[in-house]
Order: sequence, then C-alpha cells, then structure tokens
Amino acid sequence: MKHQDIIKRPIALTEKAARLKEQNKVIFEVAPSANKIQIREAIEALFSVKVTEVNTQIQRGKMKRMGRDAAKRRNWKKAVVTLRAGDDIQFFDESKG
Repeated sequence: MKHQDIIKRPIALTEKAARLKEQNKVIFEVAPSANKIQIREAIEALFSVKVTEVNTQIQRGKMKRMGRDAAKRRNWKKAVVTLRAGDDIQFFDESKG
C-alpha cells in the first residue's frame, strides 16, 4: 500500500482533536487494513515529522434512517498519532485570527 492510500484524511475540526493537539497528538482516518507500523511510516514520510506513538481504534458505523428504511453506515479506522516534542502538523493557516 502507498502512503497516500493509508492516510485518508485528518480529523482536525472536533473538540477532542483540538484538546489532543495541545498534547502534540493528531487524529487521522486511516485505511482499515493498515497496521500501526504502516501508519507511522506514512505519517513520517508525508509530513516530515517524527512519530513516537500510534494508537488505533475501529469506529463502528451507526444505524441511520435512509428514507423509510434503516441502513448502517460503514465502519472506519481512526489513528491517534503522538508526535515528538517540537514537531507539528498544520492543516489550516492558524496565524489569521
């Protein structure tokens, strides 16, 4: 798997992600088949940072109404990546405010 296939998107606009950013942690949606070693290598290659720890969890899809029927959303995998002190990943321009 290529690095771009492993890391799908950052999850940066939640309250929990904002709290974890203060602790030098970043949250990503990753490929369900990716393991912690592949996630670590992909983050280090794509963002030029040093990763100290990777924690993963499977988010189970919720049951939602689709018109008159009920359907289940897909399951997805989340990775909480701890960066080395001094390293940072910026997704938005935070200088404007």
